[in-house]
Amino acid sequence: MLEKLQIVKQRFDEVSDLIIQPDVITDQKRYVALNKEYKDLRLLMDKREIYLEFTENLKEAEEIIADGSDAEMVEMAKMQYEEAKVEIPKLEDDIRVLLIPKDPEDSKNAVVELRAGAGGDEASIFAGDLFRMYSKYCEARGWKVDTVDYSEGTNGGFKEIQFEVTGNDVYGTLKFEAGVHRVQRVPQTETQGRVHTSAATVMVFPEAEEFDVEINPKEVRVDFFCSSGPGGQSVNTTYSAVRLTHIPTGLVAQCQDQKSQHKNKEKAFKVLRSRLYDMELAKKNEEDAALRGTMVTSGDRSAKIRTYNYSQGRVTDHRIGLTLYDLQNIVNGDIQKIIDELQLADNTEKLKASDEHI
Repeated sequence: MLEKLQIVKQRFDEVSDLIIQPDVITDQKRYVALNKEYKDLRLLMDKREIYLEFTENLKEAEEIIADGSDAEMVEMAKMQYEEAKVEIPKLEDDIRVLLIPKDPEDSKNAVVELRAGAGGDEASIFAGDLFRMYSKYCEARGWKVDTVDYSEGTNGGFKEIQFEVTGNDVYGTLKFEAGVHRVQRVPQTETQGRVHTSAATVMVFPEAEEFDVEINPKEVRVDFFCSSGPGGQSVNTTYSAVRLTHIPTGLVAQCQDQKSQHKNKEKAFKVLRSRLYDMELAKKNEEDAALRGTMVTSGDRSAKIRTYNYSQGRVTDHRIGLTLYDLQNIVNGDIQKIIDELQLADNTEKLKASDEHI
């Protein structure tokens, strides 16, 4: 462990020196990457200091106990020894996780898209429930949620809604939510009281910086239209809404949330960049998933990942076999415990893969 930490310290010293070099500061892409690496390594350095302190305490305590000449000192040394024996394995576990190579995308902001699936009006209502769940979760984390585009359902909720989430390590947290979410409940529109199963798809893209993806403006068709509200009615008479079509891939991004055409165009480009970036990332993730045999973040958007059963008050995440009887709190945004378990499962797989690699 100490040898590994020494290698990390050398890299930390190197990065600390690099981020103050003028040629690095002027190279935005490199500077941002090094800054992220510096923050990650700083966490490891803090753990290293505590780890070194405890290993030193353990060594010192063993020497005093072996000497045995001062009974009072021996008593204190035994307490010090016991504490170090408990803390060192915990620190080693923490350090092992921190040593797992960080996904460079994890620290990015995210673009989230919810789409109603099978189930008609009830699926739209469920997509609306998911949007509320994520909004509350993000608010509790201190993250900013900004709607990009939406199409309302005829009976409430959304046929689809797209929103940006800005904050610390957003993509690294929300990427575990991608996939098909199912709801089993009696719909508001159901008169017979029968339980229906409806679905909504959640897509999560890392928000791409301008230097992550270069878009040739000549390859983008730009259309302007009037923003629409419930039932397709026109909200305003100005052509402020923007639709972008990337001709080589056929990808479409649109924004009608802002009153300003310029702001809508800016947001739509941000989404288009993120979609193009995600296409490349999806290929890489599929290869990684096949390599690791992972089920946690396979990137398969058709995979049914979670069921919300209202009659039983149950939420089940099928990837890790986790069932919680706490539906009410979960749909009100308390999804951290599910994300923690998914991150733990993902880290366990990564640790196993890195151990096999070693």
